[in-house]
Amino acid sequence: MLEKFFHLKENNTTVGTEIAAGLTTFFAMSYIIFVNPQILALTGMPTQAVFLATVISAAVGTLILALYANVPYAQAPGMGLNAFFTYTVVFALGFTWQEALFMVFLTGVVGILITVTSIRKKIIHAIPETLQHAIGGGIGVFIAYIGLKNAELLSFTSEGQSILSVNNEPYTAGKEISGAVNTVVTGGGIIPDMGSFTNPYALLALIGLVVTIIMMVAKVKGAILIGIILTTVIGIPMGVTDLSGLSNPSNSILSAFGELGTTFGAAFGSQGLGSLLADPSRYALILITIFAFTLTDIFDTIGTFIGTGRKAGIFTLEDEKAMGKGNGLNTKMEKALLADTVATSIGAVFGTSPVTTFVESTAGIGAGGRTGLTSLTTGTLFMLTAFFSPVMSIVPGAATAPALIVVGILMMSAFSEIDWNNLEEAIPAFFASIFMGFTYSISYGIAAGFLFYIITKVVKGKIRVVHPVLWATTALFIFNFVILGLI
Repeated sequence: MLEKFFHLKENNTTVGTEIAAGLTTFFAMSYIIFVNPQILALTGMPTQAVFLATVISAAVGTLILALYANVPYAQAPGMGLNAFFTYTVVFALGFTWQEALFMVFLTGVVGILITVTSIRKKIIHAIPETLQHAIGGGIGVFIAYIGLKNAELLSFTSEGQSILSVNNEPYTAGKEISGAVNTVVTGGGIIPDMGSFTNPYALLALIGLVVTIIMMVAKVKGAILIGIILTTVIGIPMGVTDLSGLSNPSNSILSAFGELGTTFGAAFGSQGLGSLLADPSRYALILITIFAFTLTDIFDTIGTFIGTGRKAGIFTLEDEKAMGKGNGLNTKMEKALLADTVATSIGAVFGTSPVTTFVESTAGIGAGGRTGLTSLTTGTLFMLTAFFSPVMSIVPGAATAPALIVVGILMMSAFSEIDWNNLEEAIPAFFASIFMGFTYSISYGIAAGFLFYIITKVVKGKIRVVHPVLWATTALFIFNFVILGLI
């Protein structure tokens, strides 16, 4: 039955490989289940309600990818998008969390319209092959950086005069800070350094990295998942793997569902849609906010699909060319593009920020995942998490970080397809790939790649080579950056 539904032999995979890949993806991105509620709770949203909304939206998006598109990716409320929701939309712009949720709902609706009307597919068709390879390699840089950061193998020192704001409030050097520090934004003056190996967490991550690399080089089947499990076990005597949560039955699932009543449908209530409609002076700002949400969400998913799908053979060049032929959503990528938009709208109804395709899906793909059975495994684990969160939470970030670093190494092979001696290819490829890691955003990396691709072609007198969709998309990115700078 599984073979017939997911076409396992056709994709050169097995049930065991797919399940192991699904487990790997889940553990690599499971942090979002616990981090997302912490960030959104700062707006006044009940933590346990956001926890359930996160689980539900992640399961919905991932199961659509599994059962409708048959691809091995996973989705959840995106990091960066949740920070934009909290610190920009609510704190800086002054919207309530209920109003912000309704704008997230509209973001999903707009995304659905863009997908079913083929606009999203036209964007993919317009991306030059060189930039597609750069996006793939850039995701390797990005995912490896996430792994190094999560492993605490990096540390950063910021000079006092370079700190711009603390807790979203302007800061000047020497100023005393009262209360807890939640966020610090700094400009230049950041000095990177190696993390401290007196830190048991970083030491465990290093051990896990060595163990995983040894198994990868030795071609041990399931090396990434085995590495996560072994590192988790090694972390017990080191005091990094915390087993205390196992004594907590389930963090009171009943109370969590009770809190969900506060956020469920709040976007459409008097404090959400009703409040937004009551103040016409904010209509322009509302449209700009929805635009910013939509642009980031669309390109995070497009970038992940293109960057990883081509490399792993999940989405081939023929698949991309087949998009748009005939009516409806026919190819795997066309179907996959619908998932995050639907999950975003559903997530807003339950009470969470926009859903996107997680770059950590590459961990499962690196472990051999090639079909929707990988996603089915991950989506099922998300649903189970609602009832067994203490069990799922014992895997420390130090155990999953090595997996991300190793996958980053695998992804960077896409750079070999780029002619680095040709500046027309090298310049946009460099900015697309490096900006992903340094700005911590796939969409910003794509924006930089698009912009410098156009600049190089204009200088070389090859304006006609640039697809009109690329011009329009780059203009939208620039508009978005200008608006974000003004607000």
